[in-house]
Amino acid sequence: MPDPLPDAAPTTAAEGPTPPRSSARGRPGATSHAAIEQAAFRLFATHGFAGTTMEAIAREAGVGKRTIFRYYQSKNDIPWGQFDRTLDHFRALLDEQPDGLPVHAAVHQGVVEFNRFPADAEPPHRERMRLILTTPELQAHSVLRYAEWRRVIAEYVARRTQARPDDLIPQVAGHVSLAISLSAYEAWLTEPDAETPGLPEIIDRAMTGLRSYLTG
Repeated sequence: MPDPLPDAAPTTAAEGPTPPRSSARGRPGATSHAAIEQAAFRLFATHGFAGTTMEAIAREAGVGKRTIFRYYQSKNDIPWGQFDRTLDHFRALLDEQPDGLPVHAAVHQGVVEFNRFPADAEPPHRERMRLILTTPELQAHSVLRYAEWRRVIAEYVARRTQARPDDLIPQVAGHVSLAISLSAYEAWLTEPDAETPGLPEIIDRAMTGLRSYLTG
């Protein structure tokens, strides 16, 4: 699942935010993706996504608005974290699957492993994905991110099957994997934290269950 994704590499609490450094003129000189995301999610929790501006995020992070835009092109990008790095990680996970593993099993394993996130991620992955999946203002932007995520699978399946990424089967593999992941996320988000199986386990069960259903 995207992290957004899917992260999408997740930031852990152990890393913590990088405090802004002051320049010679006394203005904040640097921050980090982690500090911006943590500041933004604090405001999202208080004011909602629509009620939080980039100016407010900049103030909360202790930097100028121009600095925020050097890290994220828009407010819609912030919940998705460092998504390009996340996709690179996803590609690496798929490429690490043994050549002898059937394509469907390799995609299955890659998607499951991609959705393992540290329990101390900050902001928590559950909070990040709840925002992405339930915020109307983010849905159009999410469609673009989902397409990038599906493309990673389509390119991998195409390489394994001597096809092109835009051919039918690679495209179907991407769409089905996304649908399964989103369904698993929705199930994960509706259960109380203490009673919910880990997200990778839910995705694994969903992918296995669908294959069993289709094969009788």
